[in-house]
Amino acid sequence: MTHDTDPNRVGTPAEPAETDQIFQPQDAVASEGEPSADQPAGAEGRVQELEQEAAEFKEKWLRAEADNQNLRARAKRDVDDARQYAVQKFARDVVEAAENLRRAIASLPAAQEGEDSVLTKMREGIESTERSFVSILERHGIKCDDPQGKVFDANLHQAMAEQPSAEHAPGTVMQAWTPTWTLHGRLLKPAMVVVAKAAE
Repeated sequence: MTHDTDPNRVGTPAEPAETDQIFQPQDAVASEGEPSADQPAGAEGRVQELEQEAAEFKEKWLRAEADNQNLRARAKRDVDDARQYAVQKFARDVVEAAENLRRAIASLPAAQEGEDSVLTKMREGIESTERSFVSILERHGIKCDDPQGKVFDANLHQAMAEQPSAEHAPGTVMQAWTPTWTLHGRLLKPAMVVVAKAAE
């Protein structure tokens, strides 16, 4: 009786092929562990997405920073304007006092030789007061300008009358009843003027 046909021989089940037991699991593990062919492309795409997001965030930050700078500049300008022009109403009233001093001087008779000393001292006192007062106003940004002989400017002058004149070019201020007053360059009170027109 041969080895293959002996009924009394306790046989063992046929062992699976070596490739079924070893190589198939290893192939599966290897296929899970190895990076796929498209993984580098996916990583590069993710990097590009992050770079794009970073660029968008940077642009938003730059815009926000520019808005903040504009806001700070605007706030500073508003504060400066408020500081410079908050006294505008008060300054307009103050220049009335300066104009009254000028009217007081104009109401006095012209200086003459041998006039009463009281009149001379009064005139000198009012003129000195006016000069000092105008100087104080100028130190605080309030300036006075005599427009007589200048071209009429509707932004600075208020025409009270027109008169024909052969001595003045049309549109020239031939007489100023009051001066032009400005506060830090901004019109405070326009000059009251008479404007020349062509002679008839």
